[in-house]
Amino acid sequence: MNYNETDISFLKASIELAATAAEQGIHPFAAILVNDKDEVLMEQVNGYLPDLDMTGHAERVLMTRASKAYRPDFLAKCTMYVSAEPCAMCAGSAYWAGLGRLVYGVSENRLKTITGNHPENPTLDLPCRKVFESGQREVEVIGPLLEEEAAKIHETFWNR
Repeated sequence: MNYNETDISFLKASIELAATAAEQGIHPFAAILVNDKDEVLMEQVNGYLPDLDMTGHAERVLMTRASKAYRPDFLAKCTMYVSAEPCAMCAGSAYWAGLGRLVYGVSENRLKTITGNHPENPTLDLPCRKVFESGQREVEVIGPLLEEEAAKIHETFWNR
C-alpha cells in the first residue's frame, strides 16, 4: 500500500466525522472527497436517517453529489477517504462516478463481525477491490488503515 501522512490525516478526519455522526445517533460512516491539491471538496455522513434510506450510505451519497458536480476526468485525480470500506453498492457508485483513489479505515469483513446481521446494517462482505477489479479502469485502493480506531466507533454504536 502506498500512502502518506496526508492520507492518514484525512482518514482520521473521516473517522472523527463518523464518530460525530454516531454521537448524534446517525450510523457511524463518513466520507470525505479531496482533490489532487489536498483540498476538501465535500464531506458526507450516512444518510439512513431521517427517511430510513437503506441506500443512504455516506460513500454512495457523496459519489452521487460528486458526479453531479464534477466530470469523471476530474474525479480520476481525487481521493475519497472513508471511515469504513465501501460496500459493493458504494464501490460501484465510486467506479461509475470516476473516482481515482480510495483510502478506508475498517474493512467490510471486520465490520461484519462487529454488526452481525443487524437489520439496519446487514453488512455485505465483498471487498471493494473485487468490485473495482471487475471494472474496465483502475481505482487505487488503500486500506484497511487505522482499523482499530475506526472499528471502535462501530463496536460502541452497534452493540448499544
